[in-house]
Amino acid sequence: MKRSFLLTLFLIFGLGATWAQNNKTKQHKVVIQLTTPDTAAYRALSKQLNNLISVWKDADVVVVVHNKGINMLKKNTSNVSEEIKQLSGRGVKFLACEFTMQQQKLTKEDMLEGIFYTPYGLIEIITRQENGYHYLKGGF
Repeated sequence: MKRSFLLTLFLIFGLGATWAQNNKTKQHKVVIQLTTPDTAAYRALSKQLNNLISVWKDADVVVVVHNKGINMLKKNTSNVSEEIKQLSGRGVKFLACEFTMQQQKLTKEDMLEGIFYTPYGLIEIITRQENGYHYLKGGF
């Protein structure tokens, strides 16, 4: 009797601890790939990002920009520079691909202030996915 009582207590407390651990507030991790030169897609993405972080305030959101999408992060071509500044202030990280920059003969001086850099955009995306980030394709 005593043995079954102890076993029952163990199961109750053990399952309770497991339940509590599984129901902690989960930090959402999202990596978004942007490769399009479409400026309408830049506006749409900024709206989507605002919506996302309005609901998931603690979300870890990273936007990896490479290939033709790099224009979104260039000083002279970005139509969303103010939105990027605001989103960065709310925790969204924008990463420019240095390989793309090299291919297009761009320097960090050509880019918006407050962004981050990654040597290779695709490798950054894959690595983040391996570390639990959910992948979204930016654009239409």
